[in-house]
Amino acid sequence: MGQLDGKTALVTGGTSGIGLATARRLAEEGAYVFITGRDRTRLDEAAASIGAHGVQSDISKPEELDVLATEIAKRGKGLDVVFANAGGGDFAALADVTPKHYRDNFDRNVAGTVFTVQKTLPLLNDGASIVLAGSTAATKGIPAFGLYAASKAAIRSLGRTWAAELADRKIRVNTVIPGPIETPGLTDLAPAEQKQGLLDGLASEVAMKRLGHPEEVASAVLFLASDQSSFMTGAELAVDGGQIQI
Repeated sequence: MGQLDGKTALVTGGTSGIGLATARRLAEEGAYVFITGRDRTRLDEAAASIGAHGVQSDISKPEELDVLATEIAKRGKGLDVVFANAGGGDFAALADVTPKHYRDNFDRNVAGTVFTVQKTLPLLNDGASIVLAGSTAATKGIPAFGLYAASKAAIRSLGRTWAAELADRKIRVNTVIPGPIETPGLTDLAPAEQKQGLLDGLASEVAMKRLGHPEEVASAVLFLASDQSSFMTGAELAVDGGQIQI
């Protein structure tokens, strides 16, 4: 029997990287999985590859989250797991930050997470688990990554608050903190000729001297989503090869 047999899960940003690996792992453990993505072709391919239910949705647009919630509600089973994974960011030094850059980072990472959780809140079954996607960037202070880091620091704070707010419903809220994970979202931060240098530099900052794999984060999310972490809420779980631990 799987750890999530009979459960229903939502993974936002489930078409690649950590989101796709996690959606696959939750499905393997018996969950019925909804995934979201902005690109229809990639969404359909990802959903077919893992047997998930794909719903085209941009988390930075509340009206599209309404469509997502309606689609989940049609199944009539509610939600037992929400992995608010969708987000992203890019480099910009303080002198180069623009209002658009600010909005892009905070709309995707903060507003997107806030309204994903808010819109799905009526669907959450008592005892459900919410897992938020943080980042070691919120702790490290990486030059030219300030807005992304600040947005992820906000996620960590929201996780604590929501854990307190939802405790009466026995809904647990925890935050997974990935370090540098080899995903398209990471490699696309640099131009092609600088990609390897970026990856090598990030790996050198990790105690284990390598980048993480999406499947390693997926295992941590499964732990937080399942009854294996039944006495954890408001916590953060670092999957960072020791980057911010040592």
